[in-house]
Amino acid sequence: MSLGSIFDIAGSGMTAQQLRLNTTASNIANAETASSSVDQTYRARKPVFAAIQEQMLNPDQRGHFAFGETPGAGVAVQGIVESQQDLQMRYEPHHPAANEDGYVFYPNVNVVEEMADMMSSSRSFQMNVDVMNAAKSMMQRVLTLGQQ
Repeated sequence: MSLGSIFDIAGSGMTAQQLRLNTTASNIANAETASSSVDQTYRARKPVFAAIQEQMLNPDQRGHFAFGETPGAGVAVQGIVESQQDLQMRYEPHHPAANEDGYVFYPNVNVVEEMADMMSSSRSFQMNVDVMNAAKSMMQRVLTLGQQ
Protein backbone atom coordinates (compact mmCIF):
# COMPACT_ATOMS: atom_id res chain seq x y z
CA MET A 1 0.00 0.00 0.00
CA SER A 2 1.49 3.33 -1.01
CA LEU A 3 1.26 6.61 0.79
CA GLY A 4 -0.86 7.96 -2.07
CA SER A 5 -3.56 5.34 -1.56
CA ILE A 6 -4.23 6.80 1.89
CA PHE A 7 -6.04 9.67 0.18
CA ASP A 8 -8.29 7.24 -1.70
CA ILE A 9 -9.10 5.31 1.46
CA ALA A 10 -9.80 8.40 3.56
CA GLY A 11 -11.79 9.93 0.69
CA SER A 12 -14.02 6.88 0.42
CA GLY A 13 -14.56 7.05 4.19
CA MET A 14 -15.51 10.71 3.93
CA THR A 15 -17.95 9.98 1.12
CA ALA A 16 -19.54 7.17 3.13
CA GLN A 17 -19.89 9.33 6.23
CA GLN A 18 -21.38 12.16 4.18
CA LEU A 19 -24.05 9.77 2.89
CA ARG A 20 -24.68 8.55 6.44
CA LEU A 21 -25.02 12.15 7.61
CA ASN A 22 -27.46 12.93 4.78
CA THR A 23 -29.68 9.93 5.54
CA THR A 24 -29.63 10.83 9.23
CA ALA A 25 -30.67 14.39 8.42
CA SER A 26 -33.47 13.05 6.23
CA ASN A 27 -34.67 10.79 9.04
CA ILE A 28 -34.71 13.66 11.55
CA ALA A 29 -36.48 15.97 9.09
CA ASN A 30 -39.24 13.38 8.58
CA ALA A 31 -39.50 12.24 12.21
CA GLU A 32 -42.88 13.90 12.80
CA THR A 33 -44.53 13.56 9.40
CA ALA A 34 -48.01 12.12 9.75
CA SER A 35 -49.84 9.80 7.40
CA SER A 36 -53.22 8.09 7.32
CA SER A 37 -51.91 4.75 6.03
CA VAL A 38 -49.01 2.40 6.71
CA ASP A 39 -47.94 2.37 3.05
CA GLN A 40 -47.51 6.14 2.80
CA THR A 41 -45.64 6.62 6.07
CA TYR A 42 -41.96 7.52 5.96
CA ARG A 43 -39.65 4.79 7.25
CA ALA A 44 -36.20 5.40 8.74
CA ARG A 45 -33.38 4.77 6.28
CA LYS A 46 -29.89 3.47 7.04
CA PRO A 47 -26.90 3.16 4.69
CA VAL A 48 -25.13 -0.18 4.37
CA PHE A 49 -21.33 -0.11 4.02
CA ALA A 50 -18.80 -2.76 3.07
CA ALA A 51 -15.01 -2.75 3.10
CA ILE A 52 -13.23 -2.77 -0.24
CA GLN A 53 -10.38 -5.24 -0.06
CA GLU A 54 -6.99 -4.33 -1.51
CA GLN A 55 -6.79 -7.73 -3.16
CA MET A 56 -9.86 -6.89 -5.27
CA LEU A 57 -8.17 -3.75 -6.61
CA ASN A 58 -4.72 -5.30 -7.19
CA PRO A 59 -5.11 -9.08 -7.61
CA ASP A 60 -1.48 -9.55 -8.74
CA GLN A 61 0.09 -8.02 -5.63
CA ARG A 62 0.69 -9.90 -2.42
CA GLY A 63 0.33 -8.06 0.85
CA HIS A 64 2.71 -8.13 3.78
CA PHE A 65 0.06 -9.46 6.13
CA ALA A 66 0.30 -12.79 7.94
CA PHE A 67 -2.04 -15.74 7.47
CA GLY A 68 -3.84 -14.47 4.38
CA GLU A 69 -5.09 -11.21 5.84
CA THR A 70 -5.68 -8.51 3.28
CA PRO A 71 -5.61 -4.77 3.95
CA GLY A 72 -8.69 -2.65 3.41
CA ALA A 73 -8.74 -0.24 0.53
CA GLY A 74 -11.70 1.88 1.50
CA VAL A 75 -15.43 1.82 2.02
CA ALA A 76 -18.12 1.06 -0.52
CA VAL A 77 -21.77 1.97 -0.12
CA GLN A 78 -23.85 -1.15 -0.76
CA GLY A 79 -27.15 0.70 -0.60
CA ILE A 80 -29.72 2.30 1.66
CA VAL A 81 -32.26 0.12 3.44
CA GLU A 82 -35.52 1.04 5.14
CA SER A 83 -36.05 0.10 8.76
CA GLN A 84 -38.54 -2.71 9.35
CA GLN A 85 -39.42 -1.60 12.89
CA ASP A 86 -43.08 -0.98 13.66
CA LEU A 87 -44.48 2.45 12.88
CA GLN A 88 -45.87 4.65 15.63
CA MET A 89 -49.65 4.61 15.64
CA ARG A 90 -51.34 7.36 17.66
CA TYR A 91 -55.02 7.89 18.32
CA GLU A 92 -55.71 11.46 17.15
CA PRO A 93 -59.26 11.54 15.74
CA HIS A 94 -59.20 15.31 15.06
CA HIS A 95 -55.94 15.23 13.08
CA PRO A 96 -56.43 15.98 9.35
CA ALA A 97 -54.43 12.87 8.39
CA ALA A 98 -56.36 10.51 10.69
CA ASN A 99 -57.80 7.39 9.09
CA GLU A 100 -61.43 6.30 9.51
CA ASP A 101 -60.60 4.76 12.93
CA GLY A 102 -58.99 8.00 14.16
CA TYR A 103 -55.38 6.78 14.04
CA VAL A 104 -52.44 8.64 12.59
CA PHE A 105 -49.24 6.84 11.57
CA TYR A 106 -45.85 8.36 12.34
CA PRO A 107 -42.41 7.22 11.15
CA ASN A 108 -40.31 4.71 13.06
CA VAL A 109 -37.57 7.30 13.58
CA ASN A 110 -35.93 7.47 17.00
CA VAL A 111 -34.59 11.03 17.16
CA VAL A 112 -32.16 10.26 20.01
CA GLU A 113 -30.67 7.38 18.05
CA GLU A 114 -30.44 9.56 14.95
CA MET A 115 -28.62 12.29 16.89
CA ALA A 116 -26.11 9.70 18.13
CA ASP A 117 -25.63 8.54 14.52
CA MET A 118 -25.14 12.14 13.45
CA MET A 119 -22.46 12.73 16.07
CA SER A 120 -20.73 9.46 15.19
CA SER A 121 -20.71 10.16 11.46
CA SER A 122 -19.44 13.72 11.89
CA ARG A 123 -16.62 12.47 14.14
CA SER A 124 -15.74 9.73 11.65
CA PHE A 125 -15.70 12.30 8.87
CA GLN A 126 -13.37 14.52 10.93
CA MET A 127 -11.06 11.57 11.63
CA ASN A 128 -10.74 10.95 7.88
CA VAL A 129 -9.93 14.64 7.39
CA ASP A 130 -7.23 14.33 10.06
CA VAL A 131 -5.80 11.25 8.30
CA MET A 132 -5.62 13.19 5.03
CA ASN A 133 -3.92 16.14 6.72
CA ALA A 134 -1.38 13.85 8.39
CA ALA A 135 -0.62 12.10 5.08
CA LYS A 136 -0.25 15.46 3.34
CA SER A 137 2.13 16.62 6.08
CA MET A 138 4.21 13.44 5.77
CA MET A 139 4.43 13.81 1.99
CA GLN A 140 5.60 17.43 2.37
CA ARG A 141 8.27 16.33 4.84
CA VAL A 142 9.46 13.63 2.46
CA LEU A 143 9.89 16.25 -0.26
CA THR A 144 12.11 18.38 1.99
CA LEU A 145 14.44 15.52 2.99
CA GLY A 146 16.88 16.04 0.14
CA GLN A 147 17.12 19.84 0.47
CA GLN A 148 19.62 19.97 3.31
